[in-house]
Amino acid sequence: MSENQESLAKLGHENRLFPPSAEFIAQANAQASMYDEAEKDRLAFWEKQAHELQWDAPWTTVLDWKVPFAKWFVGGKINASVNALDRHVAQGRGDRVAFFFEGEPGDTRTITYAQLLTEVKKTANALTELGIKDGDRVAIYMPMIPEAAIAMLACARIGAPHSVVFGGFSADALLSRIQDADAKLVITADGGYRKGAPFALKPAVDDALKGKTNVKNVLVVKRTGQETHWDSNKDVWWHDIVDRQSTEHVAQSFDSEHPLFILYTSGTTAKPKGISHTTGGYLTQVAYTHKMVFDIKPETDVYWCTADVGWVTGHSYVVYGPLINGATQVMYEGTPDTPHKGRIFELIAKYKVSILYTAPTLIRTWMKWGDEFPNAHNLKSLRLLGSVGEPINPEAWMWYREVIGGDRCPIVDTWWQTETGAIMISPLPGVTHTKPGSAMRPLPGISGKVVDDNGKEVGLGHGGYLILDKPWPSMLRGIWGEEERYKETYWSRFDGVYFAGDGAKIDTDAAIWLLGRVDDVMNVSGHRISTTEVESALVSHAAVAEAAVVGAADEMTGQGIVAFVILRGGIPNVCGEELIKELRAHVAKEIGAIAKPRQIVVVQELPKTRSGKIMRRLLKDVAENRAVGDSTTLADPNVMALISQGLSTAKDED
Repeated sequence: MSENQESLAKLGHENRLFPPSAEFIAQANAQASMYDEAEKDRLAFWEKQAHELQWDAPWTTVLDWKVPFAKWFVGGKINASVNALDRHVAQGRGDRVAFFFEGEPGDTRTITYAQLLTEVKKTANALTELGIKDGDRVAIYMPMIPEAAIAMLACARIGAPHSVVFGGFSADALLSRIQDADAKLVITADGGYRKGAPFALKPAVDDALKGKTNVKNVLVVKRTGQETHWDSNKDVWWHDIVDRQSTEHVAQSFDSEHPLFILYTSGTTAKPKGISHTTGGYLTQVAYTHKMVFDIKPETDVYWCTADVGWVTGHSYVVYGPLINGATQVMYEGTPDTPHKGRIFELIAKYKVSILYTAPTLIRTWMKWGDEFPNAHNLKSLRLLGSVGEPINPEAWMWYREVIGGDRCPIVDTWWQTETGAIMISPLPGVTHTKPGSAMRPLPGISGKVVDDNGKEVGLGHGGYLILDKPWPSMLRGIWGEEERYKETYWSRFDGVYFAGDGAKIDTDAAIWLLGRVDDVMNVSGHRISTTEVESALVSHAAVAEAAVVGAADEMTGQGIVAFVILRGGIPNVCGEELIKELRAHVAKEIGAIAKPRQIVVVQELPKTRSGKIMRRLLKDVAENRAVGDSTTLADPNVMALISQGLSTAKDED
């Protein structure tokens, strides 16, 4: 272990422990014995989970592993759409609600499993009429409406891998993804609703298709009714072609390793990575994790994952996992503050949501807005809370538990990636004694470790790199069309081992703490300090709702820590020297003097994409007095000008 990593390991501390209640333990899906069962025979454990699905032909081999290429349930035949829909209807659950849809303007739809199956069958017939067949790629660029999930399931039904592109991406980003996957069809909408007004989607598709592609048709859902440019040779209204289709469609069986979807994620180069997932193993793990991590009781629970289908969380924990498990879900089109800041809580009360899965960014935003918004609504239906997308700092975790969960709901803080396909590290509710801010330990069947520079497992109380050293069913099968890039990106840092790109530490109780991307680790006077831990320390102060930290070039220390903070509701929004000094001292007390920020800037908002991700590279530009880079993907492109104007320095007087 290097001295630098040792310094990383000594930062931060958290000793609060929350055991599950006796009441929750008594009814929990997950049992502690699962860890021993999986450890004793990992492949038999995964076979048992796979048997929960409906297979049309059995597999002959559980795992074919030739580093770094895996095949799971080899020889098995399966259909994703049948597992999500047909089997529920066939077993008499057709009248169960699949989705309570709430549009941002307040329009609603209640869709049962039988109705959803009918719409997917009709859409599958429409795709076939448009010439889409097994193996063809389909790009989906949609708002968060039921037709997005219907389109995905219809593609899966006919064996056409889908490539969902988040509706906030630009025409150029859409074009690059269409070209890389060589999509033959784009499914989109005229637009959607956001922040109280319609936004257009079809124009971005039109702009994208000015580039060279093999797209033959654009299938368009009429959502907003706004004026839309139309090319009658290419464009087809959803209602014109889908509504007239037969309600019957016989699903075809596909090989377990048949490609299910491609999902693009940012890379270190300008070209995004097309993460490729196949069918049998992916469905097995998303169904298992959804059932165990969220303790789903499909007959009684109302589950709400707030993710957009444009991200992997929307794939795994809105479309595939919950529907395979027969869950009833809430789907919401709009933003959390439209028409008011209590919108999410209003919907929890309206639909009696019992399980909520959301992102730390939104949790911290709620903290910033103030407790009065959740307190104005009856949230007693909630029984389990989840967190996803980035490490959650302990104070946000505690606020989530106390204010949203009424100090009674277990929290499952989950770690996984687009590449892993499904949750990898998480508490098991009813089993795990949780610590605020820790994802705790790998799930049964998963092997994850924290290692040093040489790939050697570190001892308790130390930090390093998070790796996965055994294959798992929902793992990526490669980067679409780029075998060498796949090997280089994920398997070259440590021989024969998947490196996630994240730093982590393992505490003296063997709980794992995610420290963010290793790219976000700052090097201050030879000490490697995680931005995540400094952010957590800042947010643990009563005045701070949210923080983003970057390392800026410093002649003396190599990098200096620059923090941008948003104050909590009710705190005077002035950049007082006393508060700045207090915050710097607070970080020193929580972590150590080495982590004391060089500068702290009080801001009204942070630069976030529409998915809630903080764009730290833009903050780094400001901190290093450079021209601010491309901010077109921000939810509010004007925020960078405000941050640049408000930059204020607190000098280190020590």
